[in-house]
Amino acid sequence: MANILIIDDEKSIRKTLSEILSYEGYKVDEAADGAEGFKMFKDKQYDAVLCDIKMPKMDGLEFLEKAKEANPDVPIVMVSGHGNIDTAVEAVKKGAYDYISKPPDLNRLLVTLRNAMDKSTLVAETKVLRRKVNRTQEMIGQSAPILKIKETIEKVAPTDARVLVTGENGVGKELVARWLHERSNRASGPIVEVNCAAIPSELIESELFGHEKGSFTSAVKQRIGKFEQASGGTLFLDEIGDMSLSAQAKVLRALQEGKITRVGGDKEISVDVRVVAATNKDLLKEVDDKNFRLDLYHRLSVILIHVPSLNDRRDDIPALVEHFLDSACQEYGMARKGIDKDAMKALQNHNWSGNIRELGNVVARLVILSGKNITSEDVMDYVVPARDKKKVNA
Repeated sequence: MANILIIDDEKSIRKTLSEILSYEGYKVDEAADGAEGFKMFKDKQYDAVLCDIKMPKMDGLEFLEKAKEANPDVPIVMVSGHGNIDTAVEAVKKGAYDYISKPPDLNRLLVTLRNAMDKSTLVAETKVLRRKVNRTQEMIGQSAPILKIKETIEKVAPTDARVLVTGENGVGKELVARWLHERSNRASGPIVEVNCAAIPSELIESELFGHEKGSFTSAVKQRIGKFEQASGGTLFLDEIGDMSLSAQAKVLRALQEGKITRVGGDKEISVDVRVVAATNKDLLKEVDDKNFRLDLYHRLSVILIHVPSLNDRRDDIPALVEHFLDSACQEYGMARKGIDKDAMKALQNHNWSGNIRELGNVVARLVILSGKNITSEDVMDYVVPARDKKKVNA
């Protein structure tokens, strides 16, 4: 049930609007002037405000300015019998959602109120989504390798030095790249990710550098590549070890000269990107096997950061489990679940071949399938593979 605040010095108007809105299912509070209304506005969360303009102590336009400073997301509809076009324009300029003359058309008033709250809801949802998208997950753990990584990031991030992040699948290489970006001077710019292993070799050059219309059969329009999209920010080249040799040559040139050329084009385009690359492969072995260019390796590995496997940082598992418990319970709308000491010990002793990604999935599974408290029996039932259960029972 939405909360509406009516601010008007005419008691009859307040009573009429209150009765109508209450009948429509709204909860209504009333204020006799702008000063009283502003105090109520600060003390309570409202979904919308209906506000007169000519009032004692504090008029509607002054209330509007103060209210927008206090909470800009609450829609305010101005209602006045003394207004004109200039007043309406001034009110809208100062942030009013709409302006309605007295006596108000009740149908129009109700429609305006509904639209205002729908817009407010969309704005709030958009902010939540943006926070989710933009939020860089915390790097959890106090083990020596993790503390060393955090220290390195703090030193390296403010520079434009290229970084090569190595480690097994699922250890959190992307998280390291995002931390580098968020703590850099490029944080206000974009971070653009390219999974080199997921893109066919014949399309990787178009993905990275873009293409001109008609440059190949399916090129029906011009495409802007990831290097251009990331200009002013960070380009994260994940699984760089799977990139084709021809694309490697073009990436090397882009790093050397700060310029790229779209596929099918002849114009050089300047790009300003910081490149962070990641791989689960031994790139020096790939160099020996003629699968990776040594000169590109040296260009990418100005700073090397190795992310250890979860099996090499088991002391961090309890903190990670608690973090994933919070996240999973919140995501699935469940009460916070606890975990027994024996269950935590079993998780610490588990072989985490999928690393942190696997741990996150396992905790989500336990949250869904277990009771109020996660036990060692739950871990045995829902985590330990069948082949390992036979060894335990043998």
